[in-house]
Amino acid sequence: MPQPDLTLTPAGPALAPRYRDRRTAVPSHPVRTSRNSYLRLFGVPGARAFIVGNLIARLPMGMFGVSAVIMIAAAYDSYALAGGVTATGMAAGALTAPWIARLVDRYGQARIAVPATVYAVLGHLVLLLCVHEKAPVWALFATTALTATSPNTGGMSRARWAHLLKDDRDALHTANAFEQATDELCFMLGPVVAALLCSTLFPEAGTLVGAALFLTGVLIFAAQRSTEPPVSPRAATGSPLRVPGMAPLLAVFLATGAVFGSMEVVTVAYVDGPVAGPVLALQAAGSCAAGLLYGRARRTVRLRTCLAAMAVLMTVPLLAASTGSLLALAGGLLLAGMATAPTMVTGMGLVQRLTPASQLNEGMTLAVTALLGGIAAGSATGGWAADHAPFASFGFLVPAVAAAVALTLRAATEEGGRA
Repeated sequence: MPQPDLTLTPAGPALAPRYRDRRTAVPSHPVRTSRNSYLRLFGVPGARAFIVGNLIARLPMGMFGVSAVIMIAAAYDSYALAGGVTATGMAAGALTAPWIARLVDRYGQARIAVPATVYAVLGHLVLLLCVHEKAPVWALFATTALTATSPNTGGMSRARWAHLLKDDRDALHTANAFEQATDELCFMLGPVVAALLCSTLFPEAGTLVGAALFLTGVLIFAAQRSTEPPVSPRAATGSPLRVPGMAPLLAVFLATGAVFGSMEVVTVAYVDGPVAGPVLALQAAGSCAAGLLYGRARRTVRLRTCLAAMAVLMTVPLLAASTGSLLALAGGLLLAGMATAPTMVTGMGLVQRLTPASQLNEGMTLAVTALLGGIAAGSATGGWAADHAPFASFGFLVPAVAAAVALTLRAATEEGGRA
């Protein structure tokens, strides 16, 4: 919510031809101006500008959900309604995201992302007006579907790195780790910023600021045409789902999403107080730190190894919660989070490897859609476990089991033991 053999060119089994985009003078390799692998990323011509724009655009992704819940609950005095409306928006976005990504692949990032973002922002503003005027409940569910055109900004950023660093696998691994750390940072800070705005200003403030940041960030990002991947003729037909190995990998993403969704719900239910947010933030902090360290590692590991580490570490919160100590649970979540980013970096690297270059945005968006589906399923399962728990820490069994399922799926479908 990447490794030497996992960060091969996104052109699939065959290496992509070496060429330079005739529209630009951007080299297809990183500029090595520093020993620090992350500083070298910022040395790539044009990278700083699209990094800044994408960061601004991604922060609202962690704001919109919390903002909508606070805004709707304040107006209608119903958290159930607020949760149902936000879940509807998430489901609609999961359905449309692969189609938006397919258009991005076919016509280019700037040409599709800007109008898609404008439509999504208008959807958020219409929802805000409906809530402010206390429109009928059905109108809230109808208008939240208008926000479903939001482009996958993280996927577009990863596609740019895959284009710019296609001849440097180590640098591409570092870039993927940086992107994952950025995701964790945005989803860690977004809810905090949204809650602060909504509580100190007015309930609609989080949605307003989020919409403004989203549109501004996408406009800045799309304006960086020199780093935009060129549109290439579609070498493949149909969906990336038909690519061998993609469907089993998406099943792993689905189970992994269930880990994230269930952990959030059962932690909130267990803590049951204002400190639930900061305690959950420790998991994201652990993931962010581990992701940055993983990006600097010269040797990388297979996805199955990452999932095995996750399966082990997800038992730590269960054991910590069994002690009844909130401090122990906080430490357990910090440790458990350290398995998240390496797993996601490795998984996204596999998506880049399997997906043809002409369908890269669509392939990565399918992975995100699978994650969202898993998060929704995990949230529902975690909520049921929290309500029917025979003992306090029972709910933490759900993320541990989900991690074990993800590992089992990968072990059963892994081909050749290389990826």
